[in-house]
Amino acid sequence: MGDTGRRSSPEQCPRQEPPVMPRIALYTLTVCLLAVAAAVVSFVQGSWLGIVWVLLAGLSSNMTWYYVKRARTGAGPGKSVTG
Repeated sequence: MGDTGRRSSPEQCPRQEPPVMPRIALYTLTVCLLAVAAAVVSFVQGSWLGIVWVLLAGLSSNMTWYYVKRARTGAGPGKSVTG
């Protein structure tokens, strides 16, 4: 039959490793999870201070997505991720 265009040798087609999550993204993810837990505890205790924790969780969540996207696109410190 005809050639399907596939490479059969693993040397010709190296496997691409998935990008590693940068350390700062892990820190911001941790802050986000801790802020969510603090917000839940604050609201259960009847304190309105939980609103501040929710805002902090939103901010750190956005920072996590930014750093993960920046690592996936390979953008350096001076390059824009948002286009």
